[in-house]
Amino acid sequence: MNMSNLQPSEINTNSIYDCVIVPLRKIHNRAGNLTVVEGLKNLPFEVRRTYYLYDIPGGESRGGHAHKELYQLIIAAGGSFDVLLDDGENKKVVTLNRPYFGLLVVPGIWRELLEFSSGAICLVLASHKYEESDYIREYAQFMEFKGTAR
Repeated sequence: MNMSNLQPSEINTNSIYDCVIVPLRKIHNRAGNLTVVEGLKNLPFEVRRTYYLYDIPGGESRGGHAHKELYQLIIAAGGSFDVLLDDGENKKVVTLNRPYFGLLVVPGIWRELLEFSSGAICLVLASHKYEESDYIREYAQFMEFKGTAR
């Protein structure tokens, strides 16, 4: 997947089926496991921002937005949680519960993080630094962006 050739109109056509589980290499050792993630090697983007969510109370959700250009790899570094993906026409829920699998979320997809287990840690690797102008925070604006406003 070459992101540099995507035009804004093509991002509008991204679907939930473009969001895929990425297996990450697990290096096993009797003293514990190690997983390495390298941008442009096992990801289709260079990692420009990393953050993690933790201490999320039961029943709370996070996310609830889309991005115009940003790619993300979402990993359950500890515990488990669900990711609701929505492309304006289709929805699917992906459960993340292994630190050696990540969910690649492409631009133009609404996402919500739900059902966090106790002690869950959500690690996010992003293709861009924080830019408020890249966020779509209202669902009606997302539907308009996708061209599916009702």
